[in-house]
Amino acid sequence: MNFNQKDKIEIFENAISWVVVLAMLIYGCAKLFQFEGAAEIDKTVSEMTGFELMWAFYGYSQPFAITLGVFEVVGGILILIKKTRLLGCLLISSILINVIFQDIYFGVHVGALKAAILYQVLILIILWLNREKLIRSIKTLLETHRTQQPKAKFFAKLIIAFGIFVGLRIVEYYVTIK
Repeated sequence: MNFNQKDKIEIFENAISWVVVLAMLIYGCAKLFQFEGAAEIDKTVSEMTGFELMWAFYGYSQPFAITLGVFEVVGGILILIKKTRLLGCLLISSILINVIFQDIYFGVHVGALKAAILYQVLILIILWLNREKLIRSIKTLLETHRTQQPKAKFFAKLIIAFGIFVGLRIVEYYVTIK
């Protein structure tokens, strides 16, 4: 069987995608039980290590940890499917960057930090391999279709938008006070 350059790149991309997908499925599913009892620490906050403090934080709110796990699983599934791979990479990147910062700032085991960095590097490689599609997507998102309109209409729309903005800020104030 003869594989051309495009075939080899596709094989490589699939292989590194599967590494990330498997990791996200494992870490995401583990969030269901990983932090059980973690908030039950017999230390004051000032006595805890950064790792213990972070662990207690996640253990305090099981729904928060589960939500993160769901996003990891969903992101992994999106990466698994070729058509949604870029979206999955962007979702998982937002999670992994947060994990990397937490691992650094809270002094989590260096192995966990290295794993998160590895997965992020693999995602960056996937994005690089799909850079043309990514660039097209970004260009599409940033496209503006300007239509000529009279200046009076333009300023009237700005004034109305500003009035709505002020109204929404007033509503926000009353909704958020105790």
